[in-house]
Amino acid sequence: MPPPVRRTLALRLSLGAALVLAPTAGAGNGGLAPPEPESPNAERILDLYWLLSGIAVFIFLLVTVPLVIFVVRYRSRGRDRAEEGPQVRGNRNLEVGWTVGAVLILVVIASVVFYKLPGIRNLEEAGAAGELRVQVEGRQFYWLYRYPNGAVAIDRLRAPAGRVVRTDITAPEGDVNHSFWVPALGGKFDAIPGVTTNLEFKAEQPGVYLGQCAEFCGIQHAVMDLEVEVMAPDEFDRWVEGRASDPAELGEEEFNGVCSKCHRLGDEKRLIGPSLSAAALEDAEQLGQIVRNGQGEMPAVGRGWTDEQMRALTDYARQVARRANGG
Repeated sequence: MPPPVRRTLALRLSLGAALVLAPTAGAGNGGLAPPEPESPNAERILDLYWLLSGIAVFIFLLVTVPLVIFVVRYRSRGRDRAEEGPQVRGNRNLEVGWTVGAVLILVVIASVVFYKLPGIRNLEEAGAAGELRVQVEGRQFYWLYRYPNGAVAIDRLRAPAGRVVRTDITAPEGDVNHSFWVPALGGKFDAIPGVTTNLEFKAEQPGVYLGQCAEFCGIQHAVMDLEVEVMAPDEFDRWVEGRASDPAELGEEEFNGVCSKCHRLGDEKRLIGPSLSAAALEDAEQLGQIVRNGQGEMPAVGRGWTDEQMRALTDYARQVARRANGG
């Protein structure tokens, strides 16, 4: 291969590698591994990731290194194209070896996966005193959380640090499949209409952990993100008690997490749904009917909402209307 051609090929390969690796380099860990685990089940997922990655790298080198050696060693060396090169016969021991080796690798993978799998779904501490149980509903296009004391939240799940949290994940009848996924806290679990799946996690460190609906669920699937805010236990207790007794802040969460993902106010740029008028927001009865029953192509996003949930939304919608009117 002439030197100019080699230089051109090397340059193209370098540019290609840079384009491939540039997006992952900006991630916290280079984009080559899951985020740092914050729950024991997420730690087990990371263990499996590194095991499979190590085996994959080993096999890649086992295939690629001999391939490169053979390419160099058995190159044509100016031999005429019609002339056959050296003939290499098979090796029975080698063939038996790589067959048995492949079987042993699969046995190792299967054994470790089945050992780790139970702890990914259910934590050992599950069922102990102090476990928090939260109902998670995936809806087009938001996440609804219900706590045992009646508190409700949208898109941001609050949880206490150092306690096992058991989520009962589902979707209402008439909705579509969703998938609840917070990489730092565990695996993906589907939210299926009429079916309940369970995920348990236990985060020790307060913080906000990002997640996403991992199942394509419609035109606004991309905005169906979620957050898990892990709080100090006493701070969480104050929040959940306050939310149950005074759900005023819930109205803002509902408007931003449910309405604003498909609609804009007044003359703002239209989304997939029609723009909202101040008059429509001030009509609590009409707004409640549309939210609970749907209209046209709009699904019944508020089907099953309690009166307190609907009141929180209509009260906040009136505030938005007044601000739009300069009030």
